[in-house]
Amino acid sequence: MRYWLMKSEPDEVSIDDVLAAPQRTVAWFGVRNYQARNFMRDGMQPGDLAFFYHSSCAEPGIAGIVEIAGTAYPDATQFDPDSHYYDPKATLEQPRWISVDVKALRKTRLVSLKELRTHPELEQMRLLAKGSRLSVMPVEASEWAFIDSLLGRA
Repeated sequence: MRYWLMKSEPDEVSIDDVLAAPQRTVAWFGVRNYQARNFMRDGMQPGDLAFFYHSSCAEPGIAGIVEIAGTAYPDATQFDPDSHYYDPKATLEQPRWISVDVKALRKTRLVSLKELRTHPELEQMRLLAKGSRLSVMPVEASEWAFIDSLLGRA
């Protein structure tokens, strides 16, 4: 099993939205960074766990835990000319972008970016690296365990 952190703007999709979805599952769509796409396509497997991170909001931070619910598949938004995520270079024969389904396991207390930065145990975490802007990134098992302990589930 691998661990991930997946960022979403809560005004687009929040942890509450995923919890309210049928089967508590949604497609993770709109990733338009090649490295993040490659993590989803090549690294994620059903059963992996991810921190659901609210970004681009008043208080960014980890807001829940989700499970990767399926294998990667073409992101439908790349083909929709009315979508903000439309990519005219993508074709059905050669899609450029992918989605994965995520299932909400639980909402957590918000572990803010500010709080995460206070823990020396997390100083190497990709999220905390200067200039880190990836929307999908791996989390080391030790980092996962430490954050899980902050949430009271060690």
